Amino acid sequence: MIRVLLVDDQPLVRAGLRTLLDEEGDIEVVGDAGNGEEAIIAVGALTPNVVLMDIRMPVLDGLEATRRLTALGCAARIVILTTFDLDEYVFQALRSGASGFLLKDATGDEIVRAVRVAAAGDALLAPSVTRRLIERFSGRTPSADAPHLRLLTEREREVLLLMARGLSNSEIATRLFLGETTVKTHVAHLLDKLELRDRVQAVVLAYESGLVEPGLH
Repeated sequence: MIRVLLVDDQPLVRAGLRTLLDEEGDIEVVGDAGNGEEAIIAVGALTPNVVLMDIRMPVLDGLEATRRLTALGCAARIVILTTFDLDEYVFQALRSGASGFLLKDATGDEIVRAVRVAAAGDALLAPSVTRRLIERFSGRTPSADAPHLRLLTEREREVLLLMARGLSNSEIATRLFLGETTVKTHVAHLLDKLELRDRVQAVVLAYESGLVEPGLH
């Protein structure tokens, strides 16, 4: 059972999300919160697997709450859910430790899928976010700020590149003629070597470091 915490300052939004998710047999909404401070307390008390986190909230916003939860070693996957499709929020959220980013105009099916994908530790970047990453970092040369990249094997670098293109484990397995279990092993190894929390942080690093060449597939 996937345990979900809903964090939004609008009660109607929380109620709508609860109704949507409670219909799924493998998802349980264990609680909700109206601001970031309440969310931090709730995460400690309820130990959710996934937190759906709004950005703009009173008392403490979602970005700062995400940063604090990550610093505390929170095991829950945090998915930013907002009406604001702005670059500043996308990059701040991902750098803060969020495991994904969705807009509130996403369909019910997309939100349910996002919860399951996040709980499984898979990548959760909407196509629009991936495009923004490519546009923002287009033309950059590799950065010296990511020395751990040199620790990756050639195969691990290939896997990271395909992750940065938004491919799932199964799609990477097909592209590289590998078993899906083998791909999962490569992903685990590269995350460990790069000292990263999850796939999303690996994707951001791939773009920031210049490892990914925009426009190439």
